[in-house]
Amino acid sequence: MSFDPNNLTYNSAGLIPCIAQDATNGDVLMMAWMNAEAVAKTLETGKVTYWSRSRQSFWIKGESSGNVQELVDLRVDCDQDCLLALVNQTGPACHTNRRSCFYTAVRGGEETEILAPLK
Repeated sequence: MSFDPNNLTYNSAGLIPCIAQDATNGDVLMMAWMNAEAVAKTLETGKVTYWSRSRQSFWIKGESSGNVQELVDLRVDCDQDCLLALVNQTGPACHTNRRSCFYTAVRGGEETEILAPLK
């Protein structure tokens, strides 16, 4: 069966969340938004492409920073309203220079930083 990005379930802004996960070790790296064209571009190029809500334009991860995400596998959840991109991540995934955007844990009701910025 052929895949068509237009058949996914997008929100009212035409976007779908995409979670990026390290294909090697399973670390959850980040979450960003895609539209149907970003999904198609990602599949076409192998470079994970998101939709920047603030810039209203495509954002190829690592295009300016060099911290690229090479697509290994793209998965669709059971409701077809969320994507999981398994990636080979070069450098940090987070704009704070951390490997993952999920660097804060809530433990005992307190926020605890669990990942330091990369050097």
